Amino acid sequence: MSDEQAVDADPNEQELHQKLFERREAALANVVKFGDPVLKSCASPVHEFGPELRDEVERMIHIMQDGMGVGLAATQLGVLRRVLVFQVGSDNEPTALVNPKIEWVSDELTIAEEGCLSLPRVTMDVERPLHARFTGRDVDGEPVTIEASGLEARVLQHEIDHLDGVLILDRTPRQQRKAALRALRAGESYHPPAEDFDDHVEELREPRTDA
Repeated sequence: MSDEQAVDADPNEQELHQKLFERREAALANVVKFGDPVLKSCASPVHEFGPELRDEVERMIHIMQDGMGVGLAATQLGVLRRVLVFQVGSDNEPTALVNPKIEWVSDELTIAEEGCLSLPRVTMDVERPLHARFTGRDVDGEPVTIEASGLEARVLQHEIDHLDGVLILDRTPRQQRKAALRALRAGESYHPPAEDFDDHVEELREPRTDA
């Protein structure tokens, strides 16, 4: 929005935007950011289901929603337990998946730009299977199977990566990775130039874990 637009904006709309911004900033303050070693750690399986887990999941959902994210792993809150939540689309209910596993992925791959609440102001080109099947438990410990495609499959793969200590930095071309690391260390933004991806697409075939 330009300065001229801001002057003419409805004061009530400005107030709403300010409240949403403040709520998002408060939520993101709970999220572990790049550089914290917990993001490179593997989470442990959950063995006990009960009120404590339910409270943890509710907190994760609130932080995800207030932070305007579509997924969140417990690792991102500094909790090394295999729990994730996701909500792809405002019309869908937020869902928790405990001890998630990727049971199957399609041979068909797709490339899309991904952001991460733990990597502020940074997006990366990431290649992932277009379709996938996931299994796990719900918050009550009941078995769950999820068949997902497109964005939902991507979000779930992204969050399971977090539980395994893998970041999108580990799944992007080397040139983008180096540029993003420089931006993160300088507190700057980074978004990949479109022309960079074609030159480095083969580098996406294997994840790197040396960040």
